[in-house]
Amino acid sequence: MKKIVLAGGCFWGMEAYFSRMNGVVKTEVGYANGETLEPTYEQVCTNTTGHAEVLYLEYDENLITLETLLEHFWKVIDPTSLNRQGGDIGSQYRTGIYYLDVSDVDVIKHSLDEEQTKHAKPIVTEVGNLDYYHPAEEYHQKYLKKNPGGYCHIKLD
Repeated sequence: MKKIVLAGGCFWGMEAYFSRMNGVVKTEVGYANGETLEPTYEQVCTNTTGHAEVLYLEYDENLITLETLLEHFWKVIDPTSLNRQGGDIGSQYRTGIYYLDVSDVDVIKHSLDEEQTKHAKPIVTEVGNLDYYHPAEEYHQKYLKKNPGGYCHIKLD
């Protein structure tokens, strides 16, 4: 299975959105690329850890490609908004694409370049190696499945 980590604002909606796709075999929400080891949600919310809320996903590239995943990613974020998605504000809500396999870089950069042609403002979505990842607390996993009326900045229907 291939793996990619996506930051697109609140991780609840990202998880609910991508988990419905054929070919996505595992989703987990967590915190990535900050300075604090094993951060908690409360720490991340202080805007001092450097972590982004992210979706760690595994997918079967025979059923869905990275290109397709990124096409869907761009549809549910505002890539020109710095440290904000929907009503969520703070560096933990920044957008990002964090790869685990350097062979994905060309696909990611091509996708970002294609997306930039659709925007007058520059895209601020981070692209980089996944330096650090820590799973979020259990109550955040599959949150919108457990709490169907929960907040989500992504239109799921």
